[in-house]
Amino acid sequence: MNKELTISLLPTTNFLKDDGTFDLETAIMTCGRIGGICYSPEGYGALQNEDSESTLRRVNMTLDSGHHSIYDHVQVSLDIRNIPKILAMILNNEHQYTTSEKSARYTKIDTSEDSAVTHTESELYNKWIPIFIEMIQEKYPDQFKENKMEKLAMENARYFISVFVPTNLIYTVPIAQLNRIVKWLQDYLEWKEHPLNTKLTPHIKKFIDLLKKLNVLEPRLQINEKKRKLSLFATEEEKKLWEEHFSLVYSTVYDGSFAQIAHAHRHRTLDFQIYIPEEFKTFIPPILNHYPKYKETWLNDMQKVKDIFPQGQLVEILEQGNVGNFLLKCKERLCSAAQQEIMRQTQITLKKYYENTEGDLHLYLSHYNKGARCTFPDYTCLRPCGFAQGIDLSRDI
Repeated sequence: MNKELTISLLPTTNFLKDDGTFDLETAIMTCGRIGGICYSPEGYGALQNEDSESTLRRVNMTLDSGHHSIYDHVQVSLDIRNIPKILAMILNNEHQYTTSEKSARYTKIDTSEDSAVTHTESELYNKWIPIFIEMIQEKYPDQFKENKMEKLAMENARYFISVFVPTNLIYTVPIAQLNRIVKWLQDYLEWKEHPLNTKLTPHIKKFIDLLKKLNVLEPRLQINEKKRKLSLFATEEEKKLWEEHFSLVYSTVYDGSFAQIAHAHRHRTLDFQIYIPEEFKTFIPPILNHYPKYKETWLNDMQKVKDIFPQGQLVEILEQGNVGNFLLKCKERLCSAAQQEIMRQTQITLKKYYENTEGDLHLYLSHYNKGARCTFPDYTCLRPCGFAQGIDLSRDI
């Protein structure tokens, strides 16, 4: 089985050539005509037939001046196979995209001999699935069907799997944004002291090389005069600025696993950064608090994979946004169907928000402080679960 990173363009991509590559020249010229809309009293219809020299002058002017928003009108859909999970997370932390990704909650991780995971990862993953099933059966004997218990077990066992495990995703992004990201990735390669740099570098180089072969890269869309960078990773200087604040806008800092941030940053109305501390710490699934023997085993087993950045490794997370968009997150994550870790963290943040406000905002938040999203005054649950500990947010799995 091919385990190499591959990228191809889906047929949903405009300006797709018969050989599967991108017609960058035609796409750029189309965006150049769109750019004329600012000055055209007759609209795009008149621009469609303008002479190519006029369009080309506008293209050169906008590309050279950094006026690149017009090149976000054209999107490409990338079918990306065997991309390291952490690189997918880097892409997913940027706000301008649509993505559909293989889920480790619903699909079993390939632990066969020719898979990309190590023998230790494979051994621990397969060891803990039956342990979690045993605990779930004992703690919630009448709540879950067998296939649901297995999915919950897989979701928790994957904490032992490296954040470099290959995954697959469809990633649709404006052509200008894709080029911006490529520039930020190139700049990241120079951040040699970052904890992930050594392991990420070959994957980033391969990713960029494959994009070049698809003809989706335009160097002038990578000027980066604003000196932007990948949004996921905080520098030491940025980390010093982190603080908590709760009003119409908010900022909160907490520890969470790589797996949790992979869920959290999909809320693109919010902003997230992570910082990877030197000291290794691991997330402990709450159900283990009822089984001290297994909890001790969990901690010992996590030490076996600490050098490969397991998805259960705790990182420091900065989350920022406004009250309305935070409540949108609550309407996703305060639910019995959500990952338990992010459900609990969202619950903690809501409690902090409520306790650190007053007046009308405090009263407003009180309507959302009674349990899962199905208790909200402005949410309609389409699939009621009937799970009491899910509704009051006390579940441990």
